[in-house]
Parts: sequence; C-alpha cells; structure tokens
Amino acid sequence: MNETNAGGVRQRSVEIVVPVYNEAHVLADSIGRLHTHLEESFPFPFRITIADSAGTDATWYAATDLTLRLPHVHAVRLEEKGRGRALKHVWNRSGADVVACMDVDLSTSLEAFLPLVAPLLSGHSDLAVGSRLHRQAAAVRGAKRKFVSRSYNLPLKAGLGARFSDAQCGFKAVRADVFRALAPHIEDTAWFFDTELLVLAQRNGLRVHEVPVDRTDDPDSRVDIVRTAVDDLKGRRMLRSTLTGRTRVPAVPRRTSTPQVPAARVTTPAAVLPTGANTHLEYAS
Repeated sequence: MNETNAGGVRQRSVEIVVPVYNEAHVLADSIGRLHTHLEESFPFPFRITIADSAGTDATWYAATDLTLRLPHVHAVRLEEKGRGRALKHVWNRSGADVVACMDVDLSTSLEAFLPLVAPLLSGHSDLAVGSRLHRQAAAVRGAKRKFVSRSYNLPLKAGLGARFSDAQCGFKAVRADVFRALAPHIEDTAWFFDTELLVLAQRNGLRVHEVPVDRTDDPDSRVDIVRTAVDDLKGRRMLRSTLTGRTRVPAVPRRTSTPQVPAARVTTPAAVLPTGANTHLEYAS
C-alpha cells in the first residue's frame, strides 16, 4: 500500500472491485486473467477485491481459494444482495487512492483499464467511466441490449441533463476521497447506484472522464425489463432531488494535479488505513 517509486515519492494505488453473485463457474478464470494482466502491464500498486453479495452457490469458496493462490486478491462477503451495496461497502473502506469496478465476465477489454484510471491517478479528473455508446467504442452487442441501453440513457440526458453517454457500463473508477464524500448521498444499493454516482458528480462540478471501450457482451446475460422500468422511476426521483437542490454535496474534495511517472516499485511497510478499512494490504509491487 505505502509504496514509493525510485525517487522516493509514494506511489498512488488502485483497488479494483469485482462484484459477484453466484459466479462460481467463471470466477477463477476471470480473476486469474485479470490478475495476470495487471501484474504484467499495470505500473501502479493494485489490489483486486472480490465482493460476494449473498451468493448461494460455491462463489465464496472459489473466492477464498483465489486469495490463497494469488498474492494481490482479497475477498469480502456481504449478507445482503446488491451490486451498489457491494461497491459502496468496499470503496468506503478502501485504503487505495483510486477505487474501480468491472464486471466478472471481463467483457470490456482490459487494455482500457490503464486509460480509465490514469486521469484519476494524475489528478486530472475525479471520475472515469467506460462507454459502449461512444462513437469510437467497438462494442459487439445484441439488438435488444442496444435498445435498452439507449432507451435508458435518453431520459437521463433529457431529464437530468446527463453529459455522459453510458451510465450503466460496469467499468468505472473514482477518486476514493471523492467517493467517500458522495457516498452518503447515494440511496440505491443495486443497479441505479452507478447513475446516482455519476449524476451527483456532475451536479457538484466534478470532472468525469469518458473512455471508449472495446466490449463483447455475454450472450447469456439477460436484460431485466422490470429492473429497467424501476430504474427509470428512480431517475424521476433523482430529478426531483435535483430540482430541490438535494444533490448538492458540501465539501467535495477538489482535484490537485500531482502527475506521477510510473517507475520501479519498492515496497515499504503498510500505511495506516482509515477506520474500518481492509487490513489485507497485498498490493502488487
């Protein structure tokens, strides 16, 4: 965690959360591929955290096995379901400078991960999102999923003035201090969590960096039309909050540009983390 580069400057670190629910059949392969990619090509300290949200299959056993076999993998288990709940739990307690998430199927090309987090590590931006709908994105998607994604994002632009193109892409990163300031104002614990985070950031003048991604959606993944309808209603609730000024967050940390050039990393003793933070500090070095 508290690592320094060749010049004695502390290296900024990243925690990548992979939320899972009953994913035992793909977990080992996906986390193994992610771990290998980051060890071979990611120039900053990192940790991968598997967040199991009340799964009922063998996911937790697979996750704990991975923590024993791979040096930079950590796992937490929550007793309640919810992708947003899992991200909020881990991100709030992280000792990293930047927190990120990605889907367990790794459908978004891992080559986009460094471009995603680099603007946050350098101090240029506050949040970063992958976009499957960006004009430069290369996404292989079914007609139904394209329709639902575009139908979801259109009212966000019209009703909430959203300037981001793809709210629901599961490939995001945020400065940890910024997230801790916004987290108490995020109400949803499931799929609308991402949208609330982005709208709050935009409404509070934070800089959101958008990265076009190469993505091939899992054909076995099914779109939940009922959930999409519920999310639309939540969007209307957030519109009311926006109009009444309740999306304004006091004392949001402002970015300070502190660019770093990745260098050979030297591990020094672990730093003291915030109260309640994870104590497993095996970051890549």
